[in-house]
Amino acid sequence: MNVLVVGSGGREHALVWKLAQSPLIQTLYCAPGNAGCQQLAESVAIAETDIPALCRFARERQIDLTVVGPEIPLALGITDAFAEHGLRVFGPSQAAAQLEASKAFAKTFMQNHGIPTAVAEIVDDIAAAQAYIRQYNGPLVVKADGLAAGKGVTVCQTREEALEAVRLAMVERVFGDAGDRVLLEAFLPGEEASFHVLTDGERILPLPTSQDHKRVFDQDQGPNTGGMGAYSPAPVITDALQARILADIVEPAIRGMAARGTPYRGVLYTGLMIVDGAPFVVEFNVRFGDPETQPLLVRLDEDLLPLLDRAAQGGLDDRPLMVMPDAAVCVVMASGGYPGTYRKGLPVEGLEHASTLENTWVFHAGTASQANQIMTNGGRVLGVTARGASVATAIERAYHTLSCISWPGVHYRRDIGHRAMHRMSGPDQG
Repeated sequence: MNVLVVGSGGREHALVWKLAQSPLIQTLYCAPGNAGCQQLAESVAIAETDIPALCRFARERQIDLTVVGPEIPLALGITDAFAEHGLRVFGPSQAAAQLEASKAFAKTFMQNHGIPTAVAEIVDDIAAAQAYIRQYNGPLVVKADGLAAGKGVTVCQTREEALEAVRLAMVERVFGDAGDRVLLEAFLPGEEASFHVLTDGERILPLPTSQDHKRVFDQDQGPNTGGMGAYSPAPVITDALQARILADIVEPAIRGMAARGTPYRGVLYTGLMIVDGAPFVVEFNVRFGDPETQPLLVRLDEDLLPLLDRAAQGGLDDRPLMVMPDAAVCVVMASGGYPGTYRKGLPVEGLEHASTLENTWVFHAGTASQANQIMTNGGRVLGVTARGASVATAIERAYHTLSCISWPGVHYRRDIGHRAMHRMSGPDQG
């Protein structure tokens, strides 16, 4: 098969890495990719948002399956555009992608289908937002309605913080058009988790559980990012809780999308908050998480390509996925200053030695290659990923590998996996 992966982040490098192992692959392309993708796939100099150019390329190169990594091309309708030319895409239609592209759509959808989620007010006027905040008692989460690269959410403990958050979103427009409308959502105290499934619109295959670390600094301090690290499995999700998530959230979502006439095919990533043992949806994402994809794929013990192809066609097998019992951890190495301003073009040292270490993988995100030297080219630069018999072993391996890699101003969290370690430290942890 000829396969095209669309995107340029750590998630896409992990997808390329896993797909490259398939015996079904004839030629593997990545558009636009990064320095890591280029080592495994033919690089295509087309932006992920240039759908007409991607479509022409897919027709010319007789691409059998296009795997879309990021949410923006899906929201722009890449699946629909390709379908008009008989091209197969792993990823939902533009109508189904509204589950992520519009938080207001997703909130209304969940309310209509009885899917547990926080109470929220949807406002598209700054005066209405301010009035709601002034009469509300308690912490609020202010969410930009549209896509904001994982950074459009502000957790506000005070009324003043909430008022400032809506001002930044709706007046200063720090998230661009995504802040034209905002959700003012009740804060849910609990523990976050990520739950991915593959679906062909009817059948649902759960992937392993995982947990992301959104805040930029240790102990979950500082602003939200696209994700500073992740691990799998997430012990907060027990077998019984997973069954409840499927029955109360995922299955109603897939049935609800089909009932709307917008069947959902691809990967559905549910961001959860576990509150007193009960799951609530924080958000739906219509693509693999980043950095969750990295630990998920190093645990997947079967060929990824037929799974994605069958999901795109509507023919998934009704059976559990084959997953290694080992745990996996990904630690993101970021540019100093991320998620704010940061420098690019800094030389990355130590990658050659890191590549020799056992059960570890360095997935590239914001990187570029210049004269055989890997350079930083983004906020999140690398995702150092390790697998081990336990979360503790995987953490130790990831940080050991990370210690071999450097560039000026590098930043990373030193506590990735801390919740898993806390839960497993004794019988009193819940």
